[in-house]
Amino acid sequence: MMPAPPASTGPALRDIHLPPAPAWWPPAPGWWLLAALALLAGVALVWLWRRQRRLRQRRRQWLGELDRHAQRHARDGDDAVLAASLQQLLRRVARIHDDAATQQRGEAWRATLARVSVRPATLAQLAALESAMYRPHGGLDAAAALAAARAWLHAAARSRAWKRAASEPGHV
Repeated sequence: MMPAPPASTGPALRDIHLPPAPAWWPPAPGWWLLAALALLAGVALVWLWRRQRRLRQRRRQWLGELDRHAQRHARDGDDAVLAASLQQLLRRVARIHDDAATQQRGEAWRATLARVSVRPATLAQLAALESAMYRPHGGLDAAAALAAARAWLHAAARSRAWKRAASEPGHV
């Protein structure tokens, strides 16, 4: 007879088994950071989209009003009325960035117009509207005035197009 195998004195060994799979919740810190960045990017995109939409809507409204003034001038041909209506439109737009724009005259009004980056010829044409309002006949190049107003309104619709006024704090 064969001798019996020696009895093992240690614990009984089992097969190797893997640890349980990690839980899906809560996510790791990297996923939280990615989610926060995605949320911030989404908020920024919505903000930019809404800002652009308001800009386009504002520009469309102003240019539509300019077109109505041009059509009325084409019907009646009154230069003084055209100059007054263009001046009023420009002042309403300028009032968004400068509260005093509605009361300004002369050099102060020209300085407000010059805060928008447009060509000097455009500014000269717009400055001429102030005196053309009071002349009953002629003296106003309506096509040039409308083109100048269109260029200025198009540029003025962008907030970044406005230069800081000399009287504002922080002006260099």
